Amino acid sequence: MRTALNVLRAFGASDSGTAATVTVGLFWNKGISMAARRVSMMAAFAALAMVAVACSSSTPTTAPTPAPTTVTSPTTVAPPTAVSGSTVPTATTGETGAGPASSTTAVPPTSSTLPAANVLLVGTYKGVAGKYQTIQAAVDAAKSGDWILVAPGDYHERFDYSSPLGDHAVGAVQITTPNLHIRGMDRNSVVIDGTKAGAPQCSAAPGDQDFGPTNANGKHVGRDGLVVWKADGSQIENMTVCNFLRAGSSDGTGGGGNQIWWNGGDGSGTVGMGSYNGSYLSATSSFANDSGDGSYGIFVSNASGPGVIAHTYGSNMSDSSYYVGACNDCNATLDDAHAQYSALGYSGTNSGGHLIIQNSEFDNNKTGFSTNSQNNDDAPSPQDGACPGGATGPTGSHSCWIFEHNYVHDNNNPNVPGHGSATLGPPGTGMVISGGRNDTVIDNRFENNSSWAILTVPFPDTGTPPPIANCAGGDPNGIPALGITGCFFADWGNEIARNVFADNGSYGNVTNGDIGNIADQHDPGNCFHDNTNKAGGLTTAPVDLQTAAGTCGQANAGAGLTSDLSVQVICATEAFGACPSTPGKSYPRLTALVLPALTAQVSMPDPCAGVPSNAWCRPS
Repeated sequence: MRTALNVLRAFGASDSGTAATVTVGLFWNKGISMAARRVSMMAAFAALAMVAVACSSSTPTTAPTPAPTTVTSPTTVAPPTAVSGSTVPTATTGETGAGPASSTTAVPPTSSTLPAANVLLVGTYKGVAGKYQTIQAAVDAAKSGDWILVAPGDYHERFDYSSPLGDHAVGAVQITTPNLHIRGMDRNSVVIDGTKAGAPQCSAAPGDQDFGPTNANGKHVGRDGLVVWKADGSQIENMTVCNFLRAGSSDGTGGGGNQIWWNGGDGSGTVGMGSYNGSYLSATSSFANDSGDGSYGIFVSNASGPGVIAHTYGSNMSDSSYYVGACNDCNATLDDAHAQYSALGYSGTNSGGHLIIQNSEFDNNKTGFSTNSQNNDDAPSPQDGACPGGATGPTGSHSCWIFEHNYVHDNNNPNVPGHGSATLGPPGTGMVISGGRNDTVIDNRFENNSSWAILTVPFPDTGTPPPIANCAGGDPNGIPALGITGCFFADWGNEIARNVFADNGSYGNVTNGDIGNIADQHDPGNCFHDNTNKAGGLTTAPVDLQTAAGTCGQANAGAGLTSDLSVQVICATEAFGACPSTPGKSYPRLTALVLPALTAQVSMPDPCAGVPSNAWCRPS
């Protein structure tokens, strides 16, 4: 995935620090030179693009052949407990969104043609020893349709060291066999741990971190945790994955950092995976500095589904706790997710069609939720939530991309990990749609996001695209009148409706509030209706947004690039250098990185449910 830093490179560091002042009044003033207009327009567009773009991750180019590995035997450990003085808000059943809550249960893929399933046991559970001491050894022995049960333990898996792949990180647990069911016997005490063998569980000590094998040039390639590589029908349940790090220092390639990854061919521009399921999963990292960090928590790319990710938690990621991307019809549901303490709670590039995010909570991130179009290796673009074939979606419109019954609050945290363009997300922002279209945001609660609760903005991609990207869904001419080349993605056709807002915009800068909309004239434009503020007055930029753009399916426009809203977004992102706090233009900045410890999460009620009879799970 290409970062939005390419946008910065397009016009050089000499623009740093000037965008906020140069923008006002320049674009359509006939007395201003075209060159001045060009600089200011590019500055504003590039800053807006920074808001929602996802950062780079490594891409395996071939599926490695699994081989048995020898690793440190797991030891039984106690579940993580809450740290004294820490507060980790959790959603209460029925209260995550503004409307009635529903739930989705991850259902294992089934097939009448699958052979009779075996159950492979890893570790020792309640005094009964399984045959395998590592998860990878059981994965290597398993056949399609088999179950793998994992006893409590701290598993320092190392498939990536036994089967390195040049410059690319490989999973410490690498799954290439379809239809495997892998389930931990306790979510909090079955841990796949990326730290060095023998280190304490998910240790934060710098000397305990492992940045992966080295390539031919002696650079660390980073580490990925549990990776499902182009294997349909997998089910991963009831475990924790931690501290698989991006190798980010001068002696690293910048790869790795993905904790749990369903990978259908990242960077290929094609969908290489079908169904998948994940539930009762936790993904976190206790370590981050210039040497590296956890990049993504729960990651799905290039998959056509159907897929369900349910009852999960992600935190402390330098890009996002959750990512779904590179699927123009994702057929995915993210249900009962909780994202905290990350640069972005959720990031999704070019993820469209049938995609539902529901009953989830995004809080204490720098930016809560971000989805965008981009002309990059997450092809095919754009991010388009329209139902394929013009079908009717769940709400009666032609949108099948639904964000509903979620609680997005308190995303005002600058003291999170961050690398690349993720560091440029505006603090205090609940949700951003950047260059996306036909998305539906309905029946959610947005509270205490101190910049904006929701932003809808365009995305101009001025970087050099990879060969697989062809600006599908965008304008390959950029903005010819201003001499801006590249692929321009307008934002349009998004419906923001029936959401409840409270106490947003408390930074108090002009335009800070509930909703900001920057959009060119388009038919249909973005529409906003039946949104309410608990205090009685919805705050929008432009003002009276629900009057001017309250009817869906009609042409309209939002704020322009000469607007106060554009200036404030530029300042919030600091895309062109520091924006010092001044009256009316003040946003919090990183002071000291804080990585809260993982607290115990709700485990699967009965880990033996649905499992064929075995030494750990016998019929009562």
